[in-house]
Amino acid sequence: MQIADNTAVLFHYTLTNDAGDVIDSSRGREPLAYLHGAGTIVPGLEEAMAGHAEGDRFQVEVSPERGYGPRHEGMVQAVPRAAFQGVDRIEVGMQFQARGPQGVMSVTVTEVGDDQITVDANHPLAGQNLHFDIEVVSVRAATEEEIAHGHVHGPDAPHH
Repeated sequence: MQIADNTAVLFHYTLTNDAGDVIDSSRGREPLAYLHGAGTIVPGLEEAMAGHAEGDRFQVEVSPERGYGPRHEGMVQAVPRAAFQGVDRIEVGMQFQARGPQGVMSVTVTEVGDDQITVDANHPLAGQNLHFDIEVVSVRAATEEEIAHGHVHGPDAPHH
C-alpha cells in the first residue's frame, strides 16, 4: 500500500542540519506514527512521504518554508526578570510557556541579564533546512476513528 491521504504510517527518521549534526532520531526507539493528510508533520516531509510504501528508504531536504518556517527577529524580545516569578534560576536554553496575542507559545531563553531576560518564540528549527533520512516501517488504511480524531491511535490499533 502506498502512502496517501487517510493512511496510518509508521516510519523511522534521522533529522540532521546543514552541517550534518543529528538533531533528532527515532532510531533505537519506537517509529513515529502519523495520519497522512492530517498536517501533523512538517508540510515538506508529508509531501515527500506521499507515494512511498513499506520498506522504502529515502532522503529528503525540507526548506524552512516547508518546515518550521523562517526565523522572525520580531519574535525575540527582552522581558523583565519579574515576569519569571517563582523561578529561582534562569539559564540560557531553558524553555517556558508564555501567553501571547496568539495564545500560549513556547519560548527559549537566549540571554540572561540582571534585570532583563531575552526570550525567542521562534521554533528552535525555524530558518533551518531539515535533512531527513527516512525508512517507512508500515502503511495501512486508517480507521474511521483515527480519521475523525486526526491522528493514529498507535501501532497496535485494531484494523477495521
